[in-house]
Amino acid sequence: MKAREWQEKSAGEREKAILELKDKARKLRFDLATREAKNHSDYDKIKKDIARLLTLKQAALVSIDVAQA
Repeated sequence: MKAREWQEKSAGEREKAILELKDKARKLRFDLATREAKNHSDYDKIKKDIARLLTLKQAALVSIDVAQA
């Protein structure tokens, strides 16, 4: 999913998505290690989505702190 699509979601939905994607990444990492899964690009896409979500989360925290100062 693209960053713009994630921005349209609420903070709660993004938090839930982070947890789901981390769980999915963990499962896929083990499947790749045991050679049950063959497509490595799926793992890369999940990691990028997690990074996008964490970046949005951090940007929201920084903007709140700057507004209060």
